[in-house]
Amino acid sequence: MTIRVATYNLHGMRDSVPALTRVITAMRADVLCVQEAPRFGRWRARRAALAAAAGLAVATPGRVGGVAVLTGRRARVLHAESLRLRGFLGLERRGLAVAVVQAGGSRLAVGSLHLDLNDPARVHHAAEAVSLMERVAARFGAAIVLAGDLNEQPHQPAWRYLATRLADCHAAAPKGDGLTFSARRPSVRIDGVFAAREAQVVSCGGVDAEIVDLSAASDHLPVVAELRLGH
Repeated sequence: MTIRVATYNLHGMRDSVPALTRVITAMRADVLCVQEAPRFGRWRARRAALAAAAGLAVATPGRVGGVAVLTGRRARVLHAESLRLRGFLGLERRGLAVAVVQAGGSRLAVGSLHLDLNDPARVHHAAEAVSLMERVAARFGAAIVLAGDLNEQPHQPAWRYLATRLADCHAAAPKGDGLTFSARRPSVRIDGVFAAREAQVVSCGGVDAEIVDLSAASDHLPVVAELRLGH
């Protein structure tokens, strides 16, 4: 069975919500990791409404770090939690949203992460997130998928660290150039999906959505990885 895991920075839903809904619907994701989800002013209702409009549901609780995991109908949620990452003085508090899902015969522990603009914080949080994901995955016998906005490129330390512990899905099976920022003039790849090496990466790249919607929905472009586990 092929499972579609995606990541998308929602830019706080400050852009066109109808365009955002169409882009998310076009992903056909079984699991969607989001960053910069609403955190204030009816944030639960806004997240839930966006998810429902795209045929998904919000799996993870809490608002720490603006990260969340959404799931589709093919993914049954076994466990979900929102974790605080180590705080750094003067920097925004970061979090990790985790959902363990069963899809067909496959079990995945999926984490949504949004790293800081500060170099040392990014490196620390990348390692901390992997450690937390390993603990959750071991409890449930699940394969790890960690996705998000890393705020750095593949040649930089936090990305390189993640790529040594997990497979960089776009590097493994690229679909398109992989550039994710900015949505209107993409020039860098700063958003990614990383999967346990026992997962076969079928493809990883952008979404087949209208260009006008992609540029109107957020300042980032989404990434969708197709994964196959087992035989």
